[in-house]
Amino acid sequence: MGRPYRIDTHQHIVPPGYARWMLEKGIRPGGIGLPSWSERSALKFMDRHDVQTAILSLSTPGVYFGDAAEARRRAREINEYSAEVVAARPERFGFFATLTLPDVQGALAEAQYALDTLLADGIVLLANNAGRYLGDPGFEPLLEFLHDRRAVVFIHPAELPGPAVPGIPAFAADFLLDTTRTAISLILSGAMEKFSGIRFILAHAGGFVPYIAYRILLTMLNDKDLALSALAALGDKKQSILRRFYYDVALSASPAALPSLLEVADPGRITYGTDFPFAPSAAIDFLNMEYENYPLNPSVRAAIDRGNSEALFPRLRPEQT
Repeated sequence: MGRPYRIDTHQHIVPPGYARWMLEKGIRPGGIGLPSWSERSALKFMDRHDVQTAILSLSTPGVYFGDAAEARRRAREINEYSAEVVAARPERFGFFATLTLPDVQGALAEAQYALDTLLADGIVLLANNAGRYLGDPGFEPLLEFLHDRRAVVFIHPAELPGPAVPGIPAFAADFLLDTTRTAISLILSGAMEKFSGIRFILAHAGGFVPYIAYRILLTMLNDKDLALSALAALGDKKQSILRRFYYDVALSASPAALPSLLEVADPGRITYGTDFPFAPSAAIDFLNMEYENYPLNPSVRAAIDRGNSEALFPRLRPEQT
């Protein structure tokens, strides 16, 4: 291919201070070891995979471990570190700011600082925070703020709030369920309607959302406030509330997953993603090959690779760079 051109909305940053902190805590995110990361290794990866710009985000487990003051300090450190990386190479990097949920007041303060002072491209939220999903009424002040700011919010899965299954790493299936749970939580709580200014990106093609789309719509039928919306969507998929989400294709651009995603999602709301550096290089290489060989309409492919993300992040449009 020619020069790098893709925008990767699902690429992670692992600041050295955060890596040391996780090592001290003995945490293995998603059941795997914390990968090493550097700006140089990220750029090398990006150039090899035709990625012009990566929107960096912190992955699970985030920064909250029961101590709100500690979470606030760590979130500030990570966001300022990320902002420095972006400031040095704004054409190659952007970042989603880390917040402190379930500490709502800390999250509000950090979101405002990150968006106004650090010029973050958006916010990353974990699907569940201490077992509370994003439709939780207690999180409404943050969602209202993000709605007013028309923020882009990247939703990344976390460990499920329950015991792990021995021998099965969380990333294999639990992560997908976690994203699915929070998407349903946002729908059933009414948050998708009430806070429609937020542009939510669901990681990994929305987890199980595309595959169980009709189950979600049938669940909505049990709620009188959502029943008409569900019936409309069952009659015409273009009216589905599921089309209001954005979805990235990280670790999901396969001939098994793409048909479901393309059936459920608005093609103007699908973005390219890799999950570097958590995803093994071989896996990314393989899925990129599958994605590039998948029979997509050229205009849809161009939109996924770049166009849809340019709409979310106008500063990355060619005339702005």
